[in-house]
Amino acid sequence: MKQQQPNILWFCTDQQRFDTIGALNNPHIHTPNLDRLVSEGVAFTRAYAQSTVCSPSRASFLTGRYPRTTRVTKNGGPYFPEDEVLVTKMLADHGYDCGLAGKLHLSGIIGRIEPRNDDGYRVFKWSPAQRDAWPIGHDYQVWLKQQGIEWGEHYKGRNGGIHEDYHQTTWATNEAIHFINHNSEAPWLMSVNVYDPHEPFDPPQTYKERYRAEDMPLPKWQEGELDNKPRIQKEDYLNGGQGGVGPSCASMSDLEKQQYIADYYAMIELVDCNVGRLLDELERTGQRENTVIIFMSDHGEMLGDHGLILKGAHFYEGLVHVPLIISYPGHFKENVRFDGLVELVDIAPTLLELAGIEIPFYMQGKSLLPILEGMAGNEYIHKDHVYSEYYYALLGSHDHVYATMYYDGRYKLVVFHGEEVGELYDHENDPDEFVNLWDDPAYLVKKLELMKKSFDSSVFTVDPKPLLWLKA
Repeated sequence: MKQQQPNILWFCTDQQRFDTIGALNNPHIHTPNLDRLVSEGVAFTRAYAQSTVCSPSRASFLTGRYPRTTRVTKNGGPYFPEDEVLVTKMLADHGYDCGLAGKLHLSGIIGRIEPRNDDGYRVFKWSPAQRDAWPIGHDYQVWLKQQGIEWGEHYKGRNGGIHEDYHQTTWATNEAIHFINHNSEAPWLMSVNVYDPHEPFDPPQTYKERYRAEDMPLPKWQEGELDNKPRIQKEDYLNGGQGGVGPSCASMSDLEKQQYIADYYAMIELVDCNVGRLLDELERTGQRENTVIIFMSDHGEMLGDHGLILKGAHFYEGLVHVPLIISYPGHFKENVRFDGLVELVDIAPTLLELAGIEIPFYMQGKSLLPILEGMAGNEYIHKDHVYSEYYYALLGSHDHVYATMYYDGRYKLVVFHGEEVGELYDHENDPDEFVNLWDDPAYLVKKLELMKKSFDSSVFTVDPKPLLWLKA
């Protein structure tokens, strides 16, 4: 007898680092509901994004294919390729009722409503960001106006964002609660894609007050560490993060840096509160026992580490290493921390296998189900490396930078293509990535070995789809 297909609650934050959950060794942040998910599921402690910016990463984990394969390699692209198939579309074709609240961001959103392909979402509540910058089609802002709330009158930016009752995170959670209680008898998937903790670091005042800047840790920084690192890192340090979009860490006091961390943590606590609301609703309606919960983020945030803030063509842990928790009590292992390497590209094939749907041969991720179900022991190696890409992905920032990252769990190699400079870190001896070994003669052989492996990874992500005619 075929096992019943589970519901899927897929909660994706925007720009959340891996080290922002209390139960996963952060004593400075209050995340009781995420801590609960950790205790009720599997926390993947070394999960890596396939890109350090939104659209390429989201296209990758929604298709199970690498950015260069999907051809979504930039934020602000004109369209999402019509021949790319989202996992939500595959699930919908096999009986799932799919909904979304918040971001999709597979193509450009500046000055327009994001166009949609056949993405599988029956319910689609679009909100690419909190701000009131879209005259029509921005469902969150439409909802605010229905509540009699004018954004400009209630939003105070870093001095205190909009009240939690009217926050985009709260709205998206409200939409998710409505969806899971008004769906048909079919199994459902709900994507909750909130904007936080993306900059501009603007938590509601009540949350902001919970975190004192002076109680926060300082960012990771070692005097002189940028001397032998790529030019864009020095430029971002001096001129402002993300090619000048953000502030300059060089001009900040320690307390100002700590204030950014405090505000960032406050935004994540609001996210945590709404995860708790969803958990409570699933339990109240008797749906928790048949609902898989995924909590993750599309990429991280530098947050002052190495003198950098925001995102871009960097592959430090704060930006490429992300949270990933999957919980399905009674079916998956509980209170497990899996320390092997995994990638966000692995999520789509995991969902298909979980739902009993054949994984297409052109999907490049690898299912996590053996880990989740406890079929793989502690010695199991899911992957021997992870791979991430940046191809001039932020137009106007880090102009014409093309870079890739290869990481085998100890050594991280970053190649800046077309340039002589690169990065090489030994995490066993330098877990905070202060010392760039790229030009160290003692590591020449290791660098060449890793460059060969990195090149192999690039070649092996070539799109297998042109071979479809062989499958006919």
